[in-house]
Amino acid sequence: MIEGVKVKILTIHPSQDGDFREVFRSDEGLLDVIKQVSISRGLPGIIKAFHFHKNQDDLFYVLDGNILLGLSDQRTESPTFRENQRLLLGESYTPKIVLIPRGVFHGYRVLGDKPARVLYAMNNTYNQQNPDEGRVEFDDPKIGFDWNNISE
Repeated sequence: MIEGVKVKILTIHPSQDGDFREVFRSDEGLLDVIKQVSISRGLPGIIKAFHFHKNQDDLFYVLDGNILLGLSDQRTESPTFRENQRLLLGESYTPKIVLIPRGVFHGYRVLGDKPARVLYAMNNTYNQQNPDEGRVEFDDPKIGFDWNNISE
């Protein structure tokens, strides 16, 4: 596991009319504050990767569909520098939320034949004039992430 990445398995509380799950609580030590919540929609087969933030942590949760979440630790001071991590998220997998710390490159590939909707919460707001975001290609050889390996 990449240093600082946290995975919380969600508890599902079933009922006769559906179910209930707590996705995030302020008292569980994932994010100290949430300043923005967004939803991204990816079409089947697309890869949205890689990007990173210098001053922002992200929480990822898949609302619909399935994704392979790709993580790569490019923080030179980290004990897991240059390690990659993969997580399967979505309706076909155990429900979980993932904390992605600042500096960890991340992105996802939509799995299956339906779109995926990803809810993400951040501890900073997006600034269009000065975005806290860096990008590299999904197939950057320095990262060497295999998007065709659909496993954790």
